[in-house]
Amino acid sequence: MSQKLEQLAAQAANGNLNRRDFMRRAGAIGIALPFAGALFSPSAMADTPKKGGTLVLGLAGGATTDSLDPALALAQVAGMILSAWGNTLVAIAAEDGSAQPELAESWEATPDAKSWTFNIRQGVKFHNGQEMTAEDVAKTLQRHSGEETKSAALGIMRGIESVTATDKYKVVIQLKSGNADLPYLMTDYHLVIQPNGGMDNPTAAIGTGPYKLDTNEPGVRFLGKKFADHWDKNAGHFDAVEIRVLNDQTARMAALRSGQVNAANLLDPKTAKLMSRLPNITIENTPGKAHYLFLMHTDKAPFDNKELRKAMKYAINREEMVERILHGYGSVGNDIPINKAYSLFSDDIEQIKYDPAKAAEHYKKSGHTGPVTLDVSDVAFPGAVDAALLYQQQAKKAGIDLQINRLPSDGYWSNVWNKKPFCASYTGGRATQDLHYSIFYSSTADWNDTKWKRPEFDELLTQAQVELDTAKRTALYRKMAVMLQDDGGAIIPMFNDYIDGLTGNVKGFVKHPLGSMSNNKIISKCWLA
Repeated sequence: MSQKLEQLAAQAANGNLNRRDFMRRAGAIGIALPFAGALFSPSAMADTPKKGGTLVLGLAGGATTDSLDPALALAQVAGMILSAWGNTLVAIAAEDGSAQPELAESWEATPDAKSWTFNIRQGVKFHNGQEMTAEDVAKTLQRHSGEETKSAALGIMRGIESVTATDKYKVVIQLKSGNADLPYLMTDYHLVIQPNGGMDNPTAAIGTGPYKLDTNEPGVRFLGKKFADHWDKNAGHFDAVEIRVLNDQTARMAALRSGQVNAANLLDPKTAKLMSRLPNITIENTPGKAHYLFLMHTDKAPFDNKELRKAMKYAINREEMVERILHGYGSVGNDIPINKAYSLFSDDIEQIKYDPAKAAEHYKKSGHTGPVTLDVSDVAFPGAVDAALLYQQQAKKAGIDLQINRLPSDGYWSNVWNKKPFCASYTGGRATQDLHYSIFYSSTADWNDTKWKRPEFDELLTQAQVELDTAKRTALYRKMAVMLQDDGGAIIPMFNDYIDGLTGNVKGFVKHPLGSMSNNKIISKCWLA
């Protein structure tokens, strides 16, 4: 059975697809209708969700500085907690990356894609018993849009001119210029809908999600209890979900092996294959859009020097990184945050190759002398310290003295990432090229973690947003990619698979190319056998 068909079957088994939608999507991927009908038969779909039990997750990517305010959410633990107690207007389908209704039942746009109307799902209750209305939706989007906000979503919300609740269940979003991808922007995990938009108490964790907040110890533990009035009866099969922050790789793997947790994220590729041999462990590796990076702040010395940035790019051996750090669980990067997993990707862009002589040439032109310091922690990505040390050896052949500053896991995402001028990081990718570029590379993006700001890039991004001709839009994205590769501050040596580990009693897992742990949907869609 093909991977796409397996995903469809799993979604149908989870109750996420009715027969009509199953047949339609099966036909779209070339499955004959009689065969698809047999697959949807009661016998084939016998593995139906079982209610009850507590799902325990052991996750890297949490810190004592984590906040329950969606606007301030960073890294995987915060995102998983948001998916426990909240929902966004739109979701991304695992099988084809399409935008799917969540709290919005449907949407439509004017021909110029400047005005969008979202029809809000009726009868949805917040955890406090209050019904969700269009006013709550509008206030949520307004809170993340205002220039005074500290929201990490501001970068993608700046194109919004106004958000208005036109009646109890209808919201109109007016854009400054057309954007055909607006529904995808509404999938950003920071935009979970809160009562009155979270303006009263953004950290209350009152939302529409399948689990109500019970206990929250930032950087340690989160416990959510089943919300009996959750709007989606096909989600939230557990009585409770517990998230334990286990940033240490060894501790996380030990907890999975011993059964103390039902699932763990960010498995070290070195041990993933060994763990797959254990009788009660399943390894789920998912290729997608995620990538590991070394980020240079282009507004700070010495990385404000383009010649030095080019030297650092030629001084890294990407093929060796994939082989020795990812152990085959990934692919070579090209200092572009977009790969073939995205639509409209141009695969004819020249690959940057490891070239110590060329690196030495650009390094000499830069005029820089002395060491270059790279801040790193294994919480940045599995094997990040080993990758940095390997990079150090590779750069040495170009005459570059790369010094590695190893830092603790706790506080890395709040004190190092987006603050230190050269550090290790990872990015999970986004639904579309526009969304990824808007969040991380637009001059106005708060998460512009290379501080690279080019008006000509912003202009191309704006043109691509309103361009409906596929060939012209592809050409625009290609220009943007080449510009980033040549001048940007991101060294992207590899695209990683998401590697999750599950105990054998976790059922209903669907691989999602947008994120590990089924793009954080494991807690709402899976169950315990």
